[in-house]
This record gives sequence, structure tokens and C-alpha cells, in this order.
Amino acid sequence: MTGELTQLGQATKMPGSPEQALLERVAAPAAGQRYLVRFTAPEFTALCPITGQPDFAHIVIDYVPDAWIVESKSLKLYLASFRNHGAFHEACTLQIAGALVALLAPTWLRIGAYFYPRGGMPIDVFWQTGAPPEGVWVPDQGVPPYRGRG
Repeated sequence: MTGELTQLGQATKMPGSPEQALLERVAAPAAGQRYLVRFTAPEFTALCPITGQPDFAHIVIDYVPDAWIVESKSLKLYLASFRNHGAFHEACTLQIAGALVALLAPTWLRIGAYFYPRGGMPIDVFWQTGAPPEGVWVPDQGVPPYRGRG
């Protein structure tokens, strides 16, 4: 099941950029069943492409697998690789979503990126592949509107 994974179970260097990061997948353990997988990354960091200042976000990724699930260590390293990556909030969010859809071909995926304010204004970015599948419990992402998040 994990024979082709290259990062799990060993020391792995932090990728320098999302392009250098390697997202990996494994076969879904319950193929044919509909269930939701959630990853929460409350310490996501990227850089403003103009000023080079850090941007921080709380990211929630929900997906309903088809044949594949993402290997979690590779996802952690992928998300951490944005630390030195300059991109606007929207670009980061859509890049993460696009990479996961390309890798997993999930039944459904949504991402909520809740960026902390810079210049007094938080920016939240949301994207999903379409309507969630019927019969799958999709809870609220649990991140309140900005009122001093943290």
C-alpha cells in the first residue's frame, strides 16, 4: 500500500517552493464508500509577491475521495513549501486546490483559506469543484468570520 511513497517514515527536507514539493497519494482504503476527509492547516504562511511580507492563513481542505487519498506528510510539506513563495492569497488557494484535484481526481473538493489581516483587512478565499455529493456529511469549516482570529 505504501511501497511507492518516498517521504513517509524518513527524514525529508523542506521543499523550497510548491513546484519542488512532491504531493503523494495512496489508494483509498474504502473505495466505493462516500466519506469526507478534512485537513486543517492553521499556520499556513506565504509571502506577498509585491512587498515580500509574510501572509498567514488558516486553511481547511475538505474532500470526498474516489480512488485516492493524499498522503498527509506530503501534504504538510507541500503546504509548508509556500513559506518562501510569493503569491497573492487567491493564487495560493487555487494552486493548492488545483494540485490536489490533479493528483487525486476526488469526487468532490473544497478549500477555505482564511487569511489573517494585513493592512486591517482579512481576505478569505473559497473554491470547490461543484456541489457536494448527496448523502455525505459536510460540516461547517468552523472558522468564524474575522473578529481577532487566533
